[in-house]
Amino acid sequence: MYLRPERKGNPLLRWSLIVAIIVAAVGLYLVKQRPELVGQEPTTQVVETAEEHLGNGDAFFAQGEIDKALVEYERATEIDPESATAYARWGKLLAIRRRYSEAVEKNKKAVQLDPGDAEGYALLAMALDWNGEYDEAIQTALRAVEIDPGYGEAYAYLAAAYADKDRYDEALENAQIAIQLDDGNYVVHFNFGCVLERMGNYSQAITEYKRATELAPHLGYLFIRLGKNFWALGSHEQAIAQLQKAVEVDPKDPEGYDFLGFLYFGQGDYERALAFFQRAIEVDPQFANAYGHLGLTYYVQRKYEDAIHNFERAIELGAQSAEYYYELGWSHVFFEECEKAIPYFDAAVRLDPNAQAAWEGLDYCEAQGEGE
Repeated sequence: MYLRPERKGNPLLRWSLIVAIIVAAVGLYLVKQRPELVGQEPTTQVVETAEEHLGNGDAFFAQGEIDKALVEYERATEIDPESATAYARWGKLLAIRRRYSEAVEKNKKAVQLDPGDAEGYALLAMALDWNGEYDEAIQTALRAVEIDPGYGEAYAYLAAAYADKDRYDEALENAQIAIQLDDGNYVVHFNFGCVLERMGNYSQAITEYKRATELAPHLGYLFIRLGKNFWALGSHEQAIAQLQKAVEVDPKDPEGYDFLGFLYFGQGDYERALAFFQRAIEVDPQFANAYGHLGLTYYVQRKYEDAIHNFERAIELGAQSAEYYYELGWSHVFFEECEKAIPYFDAAVRLDPNAQAAWEGLDYCEAQGEGE
């Protein structure tokens, strides 16, 4: 057997390799841990702050990007759970998105965190008012005024709450104070418009809403209220123009599409109405009124099966309209289903004892029962 002679390693090569490995390791350490020693700038670690997200939220709101602003305010509270301002502004935008109970919750948190902040109390008053808690809204707005007698928005929200309680003299007085204190603020003109609308003075309400849209052209809900007041005066073309502006400014708000559909429904243009109601649902599948209005449209078209489906969905989502209930009842009657119709007629008269169509439905079903 042939054995090859053992080869001796080269010690110089071995040591050169070891030195190279050591040099590489030291270099890597310096680049990662001490970059200034090798001519590199040290890596700056980005620290997320609540103030940054609060500022981002304010910037997005100023651009009309309500949903993006909501995300920023929520993130600010996650980073700093003690940020009263973030909770207050988060609550305001939740109210604008008609999430009233959540808005009240966030704004109550804000005033708990900072009981001396007039903005927090003013925005809580707004949320309470929009949630139908008028007496508490008045007391909360009065607290905001007490904290800061020069804060115009507090008087504006107080005026709106007084109007919702039909205390019109006090509403007008506080609305005027708000205008005197902060005439360049859309909030005071919008709430003055709400007071005038509540009083049935639609022409003057339009003037105030127009001023609000001039000051804050990025807020779609202002154009919706303006459109509704044109509609109340019978100026349907102007109403449609304002609502089209609303959905252009804020395409993520279903109310603009829904009211456009309602206007076309009133004109007998059912196909266009259906398209807008369906668009509202695409934007917000939880928007109850759009389902109710779909139900109404199918009902007048005698498409009772479709009407039943949409009325039921509206009611499931919390819609409280006597009309939805009694037309749902009549839809069942047309399928000879009085046993299903009666509970809806009963619910309608509980909501509105003067709902004649519901009483007629009950009489009809009673007569059918007697004839069996």
